[in-house]
Amino acid sequence: MTDSEDTDDDHALLTRLAIGDRAALAAAFDRFAPTLTRYAWAVAPSRMDVEELVQDTLLTLWQKAASIELPTGSLLPWLLVVCRNHSRNLLRRQLRTQGDPLPDDLAAPPQEEDARERLRWVRDEIDALAPLDRRICELCLLEGHSYSEAAALLGLSAGAVTKRVSRSRARLKKAVMHDEH
Repeated sequence: MTDSEDTDDDHALLTRLAIGDRAALAAAFDRFAPTLTRYAWAVAPSRMDVEELVQDTLLTLWQKAASIELPTGSLLPWLLVVCRNHSRNLLRRQLRTQGDPLPDDLAAPPQEEDARERLRWVRDEIDALAPLDRRICELCLLEGHSYSEAAALLGLSAGAVTKRVSRSRARLKKAVMHDEH
């Protein structure tokens, strides 16, 4: 599947969600829950919180489908922003429940901001990859596809995807070693 087919699928999925198609919600869950779960683990302290964030994010998708606009054509960035916003709300609720004062700036939980800063070089390195290598990293690392699934989506052999991921990892490792010295 190409990028344009992915965005066509996202638009079609969104249209089906907007008319209340429950099968579309199930399809959205199957497609996006693994990525949302990985992201939620980065911003939530417990398994229960992770599950709540994924459910809340998909519920928001269901409720707002008719009004969602996709400037990039892809639904995943919108879902990740919604998940992040739900994580902030969850943190606020937890702090209030514990009687702790809210931080002055709750724009991003401190652990999220620290993680984002520590991984900035990873995003920069992935952005610097050739377009095909960057897409393979997105499919395998961000969207959770297996190498064989990514290969099928891109019309490549699993061996080619494996080699490209290996090269990309070596590049990232080299960047880490250079950054540490």
